[in-house]
Amino acid sequence: MSLNLMYITNDSQVAAIAENAGVDRIFVDMEYIGKNLRQGGMDTVQSRHTLGDVKRISETLRSAKLLVRINPIHSATDNYTSSKEEIDGVIENGADIIMLPYFKTADEVKSFLEYVGGRARTMPLVETPEAVENIDEILALDGIDEIFIGLNDLSLGYGKKFMFEPLADGTVETMVEKFKRKGIPYGFGGLASLDGGLLPGRIVLKEHYRLGSSCVILSRSFCNASKMESLGEVERVFDSGVAAIRSYEETCRDSIDFEENRKELCEIVSKIIGE
Repeated sequence: MSLNLMYITNDSQVAAIAENAGVDRIFVDMEYIGKNLRQGGMDTVQSRHTLGDVKRISETLRSAKLLVRINPIHSATDNYTSSKEEIDGVIENGADIIMLPYFKTADEVKSFLEYVGGRARTMPLVETPEAVENIDEILALDGIDEIFIGLNDLSLGYGKKFMFEPLADGTVETMVEKFKRKGIPYGFGGLASLDGGLLPGRIVLKEHYRLGSSCVILSRSFCNASKMESLGEVERVFDSGVAAIRSYEETCRDSIDFEENRKELCEIVSKIIGE
């Protein structure tokens, strides 16, 4: 079974191109609460998509699923709705899967699951050290359909230099073993083109197969549509890039060199962080 490929965009034309190329999930990102504070000054995606984007992308898609990342659990303010109202809104506007970011406790995840109430698939995003520490209590909750590990914020939380350090140091593997025992599908991190990124995509992709992952986000390094001159260029990148990933997945399924790949991953990460 191939990985579910996910791509973040609120552009309906780009979403259609990605879907036609074989991307499985289009990712609308509404999270903004607290994000600038913890990622301020970093070259990270801070999308600030809206309910209008959710509705428009939902109406665009024909086969791909619509994944929406909401805000962390929060109360209503003078400027924004509560988590319950936000979740109701994304469901009403077509979300198939809802991702809860930046939680620290099982109580936050429990509230999220209750607010969704089985109306969409649920995907908690583990990206804080506290969530890792409380993962057993979190996994004991009923209603988690999938789970994802956010390497960027998790590495920040641990004071790491490079986002893939939690993958190299065993943090991710320890968690996915727990997900496996619970029978919960999982994914982690971002994927560049096969030969792109500080840590080449082909090495990351093979590690997904070693760990039994089911999904991954295609990163800006894979396709930064906002920087491209035409939709034709975007289409060429998606068509060739997704086809290359699917072809390489065939070799990953029958691989006998997972340990060699992991060794190379750890060596590259060590060089990047200067150890």
